[in-house]
Amino acid sequence: MRHLSLATLLVVLVFGSRAWAQEAAAPESVKPGINDSFLDPDLDVEAYVKRFEVESREVFAARSEIVERMKLSPGDRVADIGTGTGLFVEPFSEAVGEKGWVYALDIAPRFVERVEKLAEIRSLNNVTPVLCGQDDIRLAPGSINAAFICDVYHHFEYPQESLASIHKALEPGGKLVVIDFNRVPGESREWTLNHVRAGKEVFRAEIEKAGFRFVNEVEVPSFKENYFLQFERK
Repeated sequence: MRHLSLATLLVVLVFGSRAWAQEAAAPESVKPGINDSFLDPDLDVEAYVKRFEVESREVFAARSEIVERMKLSPGDRVADIGTGTGLFVEPFSEAVGEKGWVYALDIAPRFVERVEKLAEIRSLNNVTPVLCGQDDIRLAPGSINAAFICDVYHHFEYPQESLASIHKALEPGGKLVVIDFNRVPGESREWTLNHVRAGKEVFRAEIEKAGFRFVNEVEVPSFKENYFLQFERK
């Protein structure tokens, strides 16, 4: 019985230590629950279309300016990270041309399904919808030369891990564009202060720490609440 007890104890210690190691290695969310609604299998996609694709939303109204300032070239391979309803998929498809490619990524299966149908209906043959993870964009190393994150970075629950996967997917010298909301206490509206976890300086520092070089802040004349930052993969 003594030997059986020792063996049992050994099993408990081994598996217990493995479970502890896995738990210790698991990344910690910086904003738990912020993406719960997108992961709902009954997500009402049309409700988000009405919410996202309206002139009152800055990035929708400025979508042509944004794509122009991205300076994409024919043959580019761009990842639209957090594509949502697919607002930028068609403009990106046109910008990169037949020899380029657009990866439309989202964590919401219903959004990915919508983009797949959108690409089929509009004959966007250079678009691949991708169901990505909450901490990994799930693209092959060096598979893209541009990454686009629009009104989505503040939804990154695991920014360090997500940025590492973006860094890996970008080829050296590839561009990363981040558009998000200015969060300034005393100036920004209450929704922004409650919803967006940090301001531009914090987000920029996180991105630079992940191996990106800050290039510049691009001016978009129509922006009042948003900013446009451009980085380069080291």
